[in-house]
Amino acid sequence: MTRKVSIGNISLSEEEIEAVTQVCRRGRLTEHANTVEFEKRWAETIGTKYAIALSSGTGALISGLYTLKHLSGDERRKKVITTPLTFIATSNAIRIANLEPVYADVKLEDFTIQPSEIERILETSDPSEFLAILPVHLMGYTCEMDRICRIAKEHGLFVFEDAAQAHGSRYLGKTVGSFGDLSDFSFYIAHNIQAGELGAVNTDNPLIRDLVKKIKAHGRMCSCGVCKRAQGSCPYQGKDFDPRFTHDVVGFNFKSNEFSTAIALKRIKTIGEINSRRRANVQYLNGGLKRFERVLQLPLHSEDVSYLGYPLVLKDGGREKLTAQLEERGIETRPLFGCIPLQQPAYGYLKEQYSGKLPNAEYLGRQGFYIGCHQDVTQLDLDYIIKSFGEILDG
Repeated sequence: MTRKVSIGNISLSEEEIEAVTQVCRRGRLTEHANTVEFEKRWAETIGTKYAIALSSGTGALISGLYTLKHLSGDERRKKVITTPLTFIATSNAIRIANLEPVYADVKLEDFTIQPSEIERILETSDPSEFLAILPVHLMGYTCEMDRICRIAKEHGLFVFEDAAQAHGSRYLGKTVGSFGDLSDFSFYIAHNIQAGELGAVNTDNPLIRDLVKKIKAHGRMCSCGVCKRAQGSCPYQGKDFDPRFTHDVVGFNFKSNEFSTAIALKRIKTIGEINSRRRANVQYLNGGLKRFERVLQLPLHSEDVSYLGYPLVLKDGGREKLTAQLEERGIETRPLFGCIPLQQPAYGYLKEQYSGKLPNAEYLGRQGFYIGCHQDVTQLDLDYIIKSFGEILDG
């Protein structure tokens, strides 16, 4: 019997459904009380002073990068060192912010950016042209943030952690998203903590918090969590302008909504349980697929990782054939995103520049893929996955 094992899933509890219903009853659908509470709770969860809710992880990336540009004030600083192996939103955000992505190769074993490659780039370039280092905690695996932060400090660069796939992952005893100047998270349905469409920026810096709040809301001058003008306590009360319609920076509409933050608030309470279940599923699949290590690179298992999915690397080619056979059996698959400057058509203009320079990312982008290991994957699903791999690889 064919089963359906999805990459991601969201099954709302009665408590979550009631939270959404309450939003409808109150009639406040845009940012209000749930959003303010979510920002408080998410900051506490990650271990930062502030969190700002946005419409998506991509909106968080774009707003964060525009914020760093404003804080820098140096038009020469246009380059951002980042990973070539991740979902394309990271590179797109850099381009949209009129910045230039510079790619450092990744590690084969956990797909994260190599600090030694970051150092090499800076040592062979003019550091004054660089704005930030943007590492990505891909699939929940943690980058070497101590080394990356030290490199950034030595060269006067910002650190912007892309933690969109790493809710609750830990490195050196700290939660990722709390190391850099700021970080972004995504609560998309396929991610670790799901709320449909929602993003967040975390930071300890009040200047970053206020700028992100402005940029996500058309660049308007006010940055209060909830407008207090009707209560007569607006900090701009009595001025000859309305801060809601006065804009001191160029911004976007990346505001969140009460439905998503209502769901996220409930999900945050169970983040430990969600991550524990995902880790257990990875461990179980590793045990069942261990006999195929001659052809498959299995994911590293760690109690510090919050797994987005179950990543695999087919060592000797034939990924398309294998994933097609898995899909035929109802096991949903996704490629490991691809090496952006070498394998994504939108970045084809960089192909010649990076040819032969990103061997690990190119190999993983060609051979890597992942399947679901989320908290709703059942024991029957896990055994079915192992059985399916056996039928394909032994056949």
